[in-house]
Amino acid sequence: MRYELWLGLRYLLSPRKERFVSLIAVLSIGGIALGVTALLVVLAVMSGFDHDLKDKLIGTNAHLIIATEEGLSDYEPLMRQVSSANHVVGVSPFIMGQAILRVPAPTGELGGRPGADRAIGVEVRGLDVEREIRVSRLKEYLVVGGLPQTDQDVVIGIELARFLGASVGSPLSLISPSDGKRHELIISGIFRSGMYQYDASLIGTTLARAQQLFGLSEMVSGLAVRVDAVEHATQVKTALLAQLERGTIVKTWMEFNPTLFGALRLERIVMFIIVMLITAVAALNIVAMLIMIVTEKTRDIGILRSLGATRWSVARVFFWQGCLVGLGGTALGLAGGMVLTANLNAIADWLEGAFGIAVFPPDIYYLDHIPTLINPSDVAQVIVAAFILTVVAGIYPAIKAARLIPVEALRYE
Repeated sequence: MRYELWLGLRYLLSPRKERFVSLIAVLSIGGIALGVTALLVVLAVMSGFDHDLKDKLIGTNAHLIIATEEGLSDYEPLMRQVSSANHVVGVSPFIMGQAILRVPAPTGELGGRPGADRAIGVEVRGLDVEREIRVSRLKEYLVVGGLPQTDQDVVIGIELARFLGASVGSPLSLISPSDGKRHELIISGIFRSGMYQYDASLIGTTLARAQQLFGLSEMVSGLAVRVDAVEHATQVKTALLAQLERGTIVKTWMEFNPTLFGALRLERIVMFIIVMLITAVAALNIVAMLIMIVTEKTRDIGILRSLGATRWSVARVFFWQGCLVGLGGTALGLAGGMVLTANLNAIADWLEGAFGIAVFPPDIYYLDHIPTLINPSDVAQVIVAAFILTVVAGIYPAIKAARLIPVEALRYE
């Protein structure tokens, strides 16, 4: 071990007469640990929300959508062509449109207030039931009943069912937007996707019924495509655009909600900067601590210089102290962040039980737990950023120590 590192470690660990300097050292380590812990927890929660949101969006929708402005008529050859592309694991035709839903006075299992017929706007999706299970997880989301088996069947979201007071077997009436005719249907299943937008407004029916409802004859709105991994969606899109006819529209799952994902990315950046300010404040404490140590060890610095130590050798002594404080704080923060993230839901449950505080109300967030995801790249960025801040904080005090003149340092000793 070089003597600069040994001496710097000795200055940190040996008892001093100046207790205030030791207190600042502890506060500096604690501040860095607190900043790293807070940043890791915040990023883990935001990554968890991001992952959970993506999972729900992809679970209800496909990874890619292929369509044209006028719709697709003879789509079977196109389906075979798309199915043969690399990374594609499922293709299914679909119809998407809006209609008006009317329902009689509710009397179902899911509750509701009796009253007159209701009419609301809904989003209707026509499904090829046999192929749909290859491109979405709608079947997995069913809480009761099943997917449509006949043209009279529909599946609806659980929030819509609660609002209407409907259950499996309840009649529904959809009014066609193309000709105004009423289509009498029966609920065959109720699903819960975890996305309120879909659970409160999405209705699934057969492809044939949707064609009748929207007056599309044998046409469909487009093809839903699923790939083997979400990361391959952009790659598959590029390959398909090179193969398909001009005018064909191909969109990935990320392009369905660009504003939402853009806001999430911006939010992560802003939160990273805000929480990193905690570490920056702790880094300022390191500067103050090292300057005090330099002042306290002026005599020692003079002796070292008199014995032949170079300026840069003296600078390294105090520079290593800053690095050691930063390394200790970062290590403690890393351990604290991992432990706190792993037990975040348990802590929230304890707070709710002990103090009656709803840390994560499910009726607001539409989740039954706090989603967390520890991303190795986020952890690496936090550790590197925190350590760089502490290293930079130690530069000025080290230079200040190196500039001390031996004669001036020993004059009054």
